[in-house]
Amino acid sequence: MFTAVNASKNHLPPPSDFYYSYYKGARGPNSTWASTLPITNSAFEVLWQCPTKENRFTNHIRLPNIVQNITQIPPGSSVPDTRIFWNPTIISLPSWSRNQYIVVSRIVTDGEHQENVMCEANICYTGSDEDKRDGEKSCMEDDLNLLGPAGGMKCKESPIALQVPPTPAEQCGGKYENYVDIPGFHDPRVFWSDLRSLYSPLQTLLGSSPRRPSLGPLKSYQTLTELTRNPPETRASMEKNWMLFFTSSGESYIHYDLSNPRKADQGRTFAKLIGNGFTTPNLTDPLEVPCLYNTDSTETDEAKKGGTWHQATNSLRLVPCKREDSQCNASGANTVFFAIIHHKFPNSLGLPLRYERYFMVWSAVPPFSLIGVSKHPILMANETASGWTPSQNWDDDDTNARIVHDTKTRRNATEPYGGKDNWAYFTYTVSMAYAWGRSKNDEVEDKNIGYLDDEVVLGIGVEDKGQVFARVRAGDLVQCLRACPR
Repeated sequence: MFTAVNASKNHLPPPSDFYYSYYKGARGPNSTWASTLPITNSAFEVLWQCPTKENRFTNHIRLPNIVQNITQIPPGSSVPDTRIFWNPTIISLPSWSRNQYIVVSRIVTDGEHQENVMCEANICYTGSDEDKRDGEKSCMEDDLNLLGPAGGMKCKESPIALQVPPTPAEQCGGKYENYVDIPGFHDPRVFWSDLRSLYSPLQTLLGSSPRRPSLGPLKSYQTLTELTRNPPETRASMEKNWMLFFTSSGESYIHYDLSNPRKADQGRTFAKLIGNGFTTPNLTDPLEVPCLYNTDSTETDEAKKGGTWHQATNSLRLVPCKREDSQCNASGANTVFFAIIHHKFPNSLGLPLRYERYFMVWSAVPPFSLIGVSKHPILMANETASGWTPSQNWDDDDTNARIVHDTKTRRNATEPYGGKDNWAYFTYTVSMAYAWGRSKNDEVEDKNIGYLDDEVVLGIGVEDKGQVFARVRAGDLVQCLRACPR
């Protein structure tokens, strides 16, 4: 099924002391790297377990966690805000912050510019005190008017516009030629250090730790800087959906592309950031076997054909054991990176039909070997997948399935047969962050690493015209993986 191919046309064979600080020796006569085979690494056994059964029609796994609304209209606002907020990027603030999160969202504009707004935000809860996390407050009536009966995330103050000049780019041609003159982010990636350049209160906050007073972490980039791809001829017309790997040694790597199962010579691409936006050439192991593949030829369900794989979110480091486990200690051998990738399917007009949410896991040390990917796409409790009827989408809900069964044979019965209807046409996930409040000792440098029992906040866009979020334990997100071939 799998063929070993050169992972990239622009490959620079590792190892090199300049590029890596984790040299492991030879894996064999034709390879330059060694690593513990993931499928034989006992630390990763939890990743292969499948406690939740998949939907027999759509193949997804439905988690019990719900998506909740995000509003950037602060409570008590006397002037209605008719702007459309979408693409929410969420990062959690330090434990000593008065507010829990920062939310950066895009605003639908006339296309002549891109506009992004930001606010500090908090989550309010509904129900009993058992439903709240540490530091959360009960939703007030005004909150529920904006968020709905399930509560959600709300801005503390009115959002502010992030003033971003046009993007400097060495290559921006074709249909994207005019983008270089348009101010504002297009699809932003938000990181701790450099957001301070646009939002000065964050500098004061990051330097005010009660346990470790400091000036805050160093800024990687003082001004707007293009992260280039090397060599220049490999650059895409628009570089988007990239992610960064922040290693425990303090080095940073940029992951540009997944392997493309529809193009045998287009493999995974990542490089090391070496300063001022410059990068090395591709450092992927040339003998790496692709983990993603095209199943169109064997797929019988037309709704599952034609999908393409895309990177979706930033990455987080994960130790695959529980924080409360006294025997759980992070090390290079048992730590991974994980991120969301989308399996994107078009409709008959070539427009998005659905973005299926999969989780991919990499080794946390270069060359970031692929360890596993979700066997099944992941849905939250109140999400549905376009391409299937409501009764098929909710077939994994026992109560709904009984309602459908009892009413389906009645005369003139139609979907959804008295049960739940489909929700949004499509959703997509743009960010992940470890949730606020998991430990009073959380320092800034701890925000990017977590454990299986830590909650993760997912920032989710709805049909390019709305935004929601979900909170899920990391262990539930990386369940039921398929091991990548080695």
